[in-house]
Amino acid sequence: MCRNIKPLFNFEPPATEDEIMAASLQFVRKISGFNKPSQANEAAFHQAVEEVAAAASKMLNELVTAAESRNREVESERARARNALRFGSKEE
Repeated sequence: MCRNIKPLFNFEPPATEDEIMAASLQFVRKISGFNKPSQANEAAFHQAVEEVAAAASKMLNELVTAAESRNREVESERARARNALRFGSKEE
């Protein structure tokens, strides 16, 4: 799994189109091996990003859960705390 792709489901507020596009771009970059495609591959690359984003949006809209929605700020703070334990605090 690409470490830069973050979970987008079950957050309040819901994921934005920009977040979905960013995750789709990271996914296509990962599987293609291109950070920036050549001119010959650019159209196929951007088409793939659009199609992955459309599929992701459709899936996120159709998923259901009984779990309470997660709060973005709380999840970000938890991630910072995990990273501080894992990598050490930069405030030292």
